Amino acid sequence: MIVAGWLWAVFTVVAAFFQTLRNAMQRELTADLGTAGATHVRFLFGFPFALIFLIGLALGTDVPLPHPGWAFWPWVIDGAFAQVAATALMLLAMGERSFVITIAYLKTEPIQVAIFGLIFLGDRVSLPMMVAILVATAGVIIMSTKAGGMVGGIKPTLIGLASGGMFALSAVGYRGAILDLRLQDFVMAATFTLVVGLLMQAVVLSLYLLLRSPSVLTAIGRAWKRSLFAGFMGALASQFWFLAFALATAASVRTLALVEVLFAQLVARFAFGQKTTPREAIGMVFVVAGVVLLIFLEH
Repeated sequence: MIVAGWLWAVFTVVAAFFQTLRNAMQRELTADLGTAGATHVRFLFGFPFALIFLIGLALGTDVPLPHPGWAFWPWVIDGAFAQVAATALMLLAMGERSFVITIAYLKTEPIQVAIFGLIFLGDRVSLPMMVAILVATAGVIIMSTKAGGMVGGIKPTLIGLASGGMFALSAVGYRGAILDLRLQDFVMAATFTLVVGLLMQAVVLSLYLLLRSPSVLTAIGRAWKRSLFAGFMGALASQFWFLAFALATAASVRTLALVEVLFAQLVARFAFGQKTTPREAIGMVFVVAGVVLLIFLEH
C-alpha cells in the first residue's frame, strides 16, 4: 500500500480534535460517575463503535483479519492498561485544576514517548526533531506555570505528569502491537489492535466495578446517552491515533498531538468560560513553533 508521507499528520490532528471533545465530555461525567466511572465510559461505550469500524473494514475490503503472534499480546496489554491508568489520572487532575491547564500537564508526554520509543521500539529521534519536541514541550510548561511556581500546587502537577508518563507508555505499547502484526494494510492493523485493546479494557474494568462498585455501573447505565457520545468520540479519536501510530514514530505523533492544547483553549473558553491568560498565549506560540518545525522535518 502506497501512503502519502504527510498522512500521519492529518490523522494526528483529527485525532487530537476528537480527543478534546471526548475529554470535555468525560470531565462533565466525572461529577456524576466519579473518576472510575468516567474512565470506564470511554472503553465500555467505545468498544462497540470500534467493532463496527472493524466489521465495516473487513466487509468492505478483501483484507483478512490478522492472526497475531505471541509477541503481539504483551504490547497490546501494555497499551491498554497503561491507557486506563493514564485516563484515570487525567480525570483526577482535572478535578484539581482547570481543563486547559490539565491538558498542558499531560502534554509533557512527548519527551517521555521519545525515550520509551527509543528504548523499546528502536524509534530514533534526530537532534532537530528533539529540538522540536523540546520547544513544543516548553510551551506547555510555560502555560502551566506562574510567577509563584506551578499553577494549582504540587498535587495536580504530579498527577498530570504521571498521567502523561502513562500515556507515553500506552502509545509505545500500541505502536509496538500494530507493528508486530506486520500487515501491509496499515488500516487493518490499526483497527484490529484498537478493537483488541478496547475489549480488554471494557471487560476488565466492568468486572472490577461489578465487584468493587456496582453502583457505578448503575450510574453509567443511567447516563447512557452522554456516555454514548463520549464513547463514540473516544473510539473515533483512538481510530485516528492508531492510524497515525502505524505510519510514524510515537514521538512524532505525540508531539504533533500538542495541537490539542489549542483545541482545549477553544473548549475551555466557549464551553467552560475560562479565559486565556497572556502566559498561556505565549506558551501556545511555543507549541505551534515546535509543531511546525516537526512537520517540516518529517516532510
